[in-house]
Amino acid sequence: MALPRRRNLSYNRFRSLVKFISAISGVLLILFAFLSFLAPSPNESQHFHLRHHHNSFNAVVEDPVTSGDSVFRNQSSGGKLDRDIWSSRNAKFFYGCSNVSAKFAKAEAVSRPTRYLAIATSGGLNQQRTGITDAVVAARILNATLVVPKLDQKSFWKDASNFSEIFDVDWFISSLSKDVKIIKQLPKRGGKSWTPYTMRVPRKCSERCYQNRVLPVILKRHHAVQLNKFDYRLANKLDTDLQKLRCRVNYHALKFADPILEMGKTLVHRMRMRSKRYIALHLRFEPDMLAFSGCDYGGGEKERNELGAIRKRWKTLHKNNPDKQRRQGKCPLTPEEVGLMLRALGYGSDVHIYVASGEVYGGEETLRPLKSLFPNFYSKDTIATKEELAPFSSFSSRMAALDFIVCDESDVFVTNNNGNMARILAGRRKYFGHKPTIRPNAKKLYRLFLSRSNMTWEAFASRVRIFQRGFMGEPKEVRPGRGEFHENPSACICEDSEAREKATGYSRGKKNGKLEKEVMVSDDQNDYDDNDEPRWPDLDDDENQVWPQEKLHYNGTGSDYDAVISDEPELEEMLSD
Repeated sequence: MALPRRRNLSYNRFRSLVKFISAISGVLLILFAFLSFLAPSPNESQHFHLRHHHNSFNAVVEDPVTSGDSVFRNQSSGGKLDRDIWSSRNAKFFYGCSNVSAKFAKAEAVSRPTRYLAIATSGGLNQQRTGITDAVVAARILNATLVVPKLDQKSFWKDASNFSEIFDVDWFISSLSKDVKIIKQLPKRGGKSWTPYTMRVPRKCSERCYQNRVLPVILKRHHAVQLNKFDYRLANKLDTDLQKLRCRVNYHALKFADPILEMGKTLVHRMRMRSKRYIALHLRFEPDMLAFSGCDYGGGEKERNELGAIRKRWKTLHKNNPDKQRRQGKCPLTPEEVGLMLRALGYGSDVHIYVASGEVYGGEETLRPLKSLFPNFYSKDTIATKEELAPFSSFSSRMAALDFIVCDESDVFVTNNNGNMARILAGRRKYFGHKPTIRPNAKKLYRLFLSRSNMTWEAFASRVRIFQRGFMGEPKEVRPGRGEFHENPSACICEDSEAREKATGYSRGKKNGKLEKEVMVSDDQNDYDDNDEPRWPDLDDDENQVWPQEKLHYNGTGSDYDAVISDEPELEEMLSD
């Protein structure tokens, strides 16, 4: 009898245990269903996977049920973040300041009537813009009268436009009249046209360099000098008053000619009619750019043959290791990768995007993943008619100027390389209120994109946001004096300390009779190591150095391309903007 009783007791205990486990399981299922209801609904149609060992720009969309890989679902909404994705933190405490100081003498007091400086610019629209800006400062250093610069009409860009067809020449002259005397052309000598003496100065030529190299030629021999191929011919580090003059030229005096300005405003208005806010993307995914990068984008043998054939046009380019290039952050992101980065940063599928780009390698097939992420996808060709663009379409600089205006007016600007347009717009957007300017941290994002099929969307998005700290255009992201001045015009950015103190409650104290404030690190810089900060080269370690191999200078983040030597002028010009 004892044995059946023990069996019955064990059976009752087992039944009780089963009921207990069932109750717990039921509670967990109800909790899981409740959490699922609260969670943002994913876009079931967009699941991106790696097609090769590296990223392919021709994305394959797979159903998560049939795919053997772990599910990677990007969300159609941007998700809930603890920051405003349409503005920069603390931007309201900083403003552009380029007013002339009391010690900066007026032009009429320092200009010498027998000194004339002419320049011939080089490259595309934005490279020429840097040359024009620096030419005004060079004329001031030499106390010379500046002749309205000649634009490059023979380079890779082949644009026959003159200065007055791109910029408002009368405004340029009048707005700078107190800084530098500017004339439209050299006066005649003895009733004949005056041909200036032509020469070149080294890259990053300092004040002393101009005084030692150019001034003696003007004084002792010719009185009129033309500096050819004038791009990046002025040092990055200058006296503060000269830096502020640079800003007055770049941000105030260089105004586009009325036809360009009006068409640009029309394009901006049409973007605003579609959406209150929009992102402008400088994609730079043209065949020439990709060929130069030497990177592999997943197109297999066909891609290698096509880009390899383009690359052979330039004898100075050596064969690169594609994997090494990508590891070092020297490959532009694919359109799909750009889209995933933006989605991870919180921009939903309802966001409107304006794309400034030339011919995209792979055409619509390449753009399809980006368009599936952001269906509201526009360019100047889609929001303007051929008839409206006809006065501009045969001129590359005028078309580039239209893109410049739309990108400048955008709420967020995203650059996929660090050419001249990207640098100038980054500096300009800092000067006019620190509007968000996103540069992909390609070096850090490389491995993340490589392994994204093995993680959840939430994990991927979190890592993107961490890696992009320091690359979002926030105030003080870059230390003053680092990088190109046109990109980081620190001498022309002032801080409203009183407003900041009132808003944030900074502690202040007195020490040695001077008012000091406690320095606080921005939220975007609290969590990452100093090694993650963008590395910007100091471009003026030796300001008087003559550059035997003239290089394009890119920032040290690795998101750009190796230096280009002057033996390949077409390549340098093509890459510049």
